[in-house]
Amino acid sequence: MVDRKASGEKTNTANLRGESRGELAYQFLIDAISSGRLLPGTRIREVDIAKQTGLSRTPVREAINRLQIEGIVSNSATGGTIVTELDQTMISELYVMREVLEGTAAAQAARHASDVEISFLREISDRDETLKDTIDVARNNKLFHVTLYRCSHNRYLLKMLNSLHESMMLLGASTLGREGRPSIARAEHAAIIDALENRDPEKASEAARKHIRAAFKVRLETFFENLENPR
Repeated sequence: MVDRKASGEKTNTANLRGESRGELAYQFLIDAISSGRLLPGTRIREVDIAKQTGLSRTPVREAINRLQIEGIVSNSATGGTIVTELDQTMISELYVMREVLEGTAAAQAARHASDVEISFLREISDRDETLKDTIDVARNNKLFHVTLYRCSHNRYLLKMLNSLHESMMLLGASTLGREGRPSIARAEHAAIIDALENRDPEKASEAARKHIRAAFKVRLETFFENLENPR
């Protein structure tokens, strides 16, 4: 006679292991895309990813399906799955949503962030002046924005922003590589922090929105330049 409880426990364990392998495959692909090892337009083959990760094709397929739902990978016109290539419309849509969400996050942070959290944001922003390498500046910029999101103290807003940022990695190199952009971005960050310290939600929201609009302008300039001079 089968012990149903024992059988159920075994099934649950197997499911947990399957989910764990699927998560490993998902994180492998996310890391490869965000680091630039898998560029937009690159074809993704289950067998290749399985070989690279040492996983079977089933969890790899699950990870690819998850990325497809999130819009990070898509079906190519010639068949197969590729890392999604963003066109002008898609880039615009991303920045529209980023402006709305980050403006909301800044307003909420002005209401709910602690003095210590705001002080930490100031430290992150000030650190920019000591950084010379574009990669380090971009990493510090990401830390600033992630910290701002957390300062909103809204778990649902944070979830939406994290999801948005997974799509943002399809944009490629940071706009902070543009000459003069780091110092301008630093001033824009300072304006956000000033509004937070003054506990002014409206000014915080507008400062954050202005910052994203400026980044969007630089992103579009880069996009059009790449169209004119493809690599």
